[in-house]
Amino acid sequence: MLGDATLFQRSDMVEAAWHVVAPILDVWEALPPRRFPNYGAGTWGPPEAEELLSKDRRHWSLCE
Repeated sequence: MLGDATLFQRSDMVEAAWHVVAPILDVWEALPPRRFPNYGAGTWGPPEAEELLSKDRRHWSLCE
């Protein structure tokens, strides 16, 4: 890695990237958090997963 500039971004490229990313992060920070259907480990998932499939008349099946 010593002396190989191709392994690192130049400072002007890092600065340009932040000019793109910073406004996106600002909007995300300003928006209220979305309701995210978390669920416990070892469970079959949130009820929203079943609701999503049922909209297309589908269901989960066990492969045993």
